[in-house]
Amino acid sequence: MTADDIELGDGLVRARTGEGGLVGDITAEAFRNDPFNLWMLGRYPAIRALFRHQAKRIYVPRGFVYRAGTDGACMWALPGTDTLFTRLDYYLFALPTLVYSGPAAIARAVKTGEAMEKSHPTFPHAYLFSIGVRPEKQGTGLGRKLIQPVLDACDRAQMPAYLENSNPANTGFYASCGFEPVGEIRPTPDAPPLVPMLRQPRRS
Repeated sequence: MTADDIELGDGLVRARTGEGGLVGDITAEAFRNDPFNLWMLGRYPAIRALFRHQAKRIYVPRGFVYRAGTDGACMWALPGTDTLFTRLDYYLFALPTLVYSGPAAIARAVKTGEAMEKSHPTFPHAYLFSIGVRPEKQGTGLGRKLIQPVLDACDRAQMPAYLENSNPANTGFYASCGFEPVGEIRPTPDAPPLVPMLRQPRRS
């Protein structure tokens, strides 16, 4: 499955080079009160810095990222996408995290990344790194509109999709899209659960 297999439809546009900051801001705001990210990074400015970094350095240039104006955005990695941090990425992540949240947050984030990588599927799949809708637009159906184009492409290609759910409040939404939990990730004993979820493709 490639980007050419995905039909975004009305109101959704693929993020261009230079829009990583916007995508990061949209998704970070949606994760402002996310229990796992607050445990990991402690403060919203650090969460925002991480999402902006991921969007600008990883997902916009390498992945498949799109938005609904400034109201919502998705960051996907399609099969074969390299999402690993380089040495420079670690430096660019660590600096603002240190300033906003201190060295313990860096250690928690590194352990989280290692645990996520260990649990990540090795078979071809579409990976949803993040989907975010501005708080004032939540509950309007925008989340479904955002996630559905890639899920439809997965169905056509008979490709699984995978995500890590960091907020129990979103479990019902992901389940309604066909995702099922496949375990639990706890980078440290005191961490809230990060739940891997897998969606098998649907047949028409």
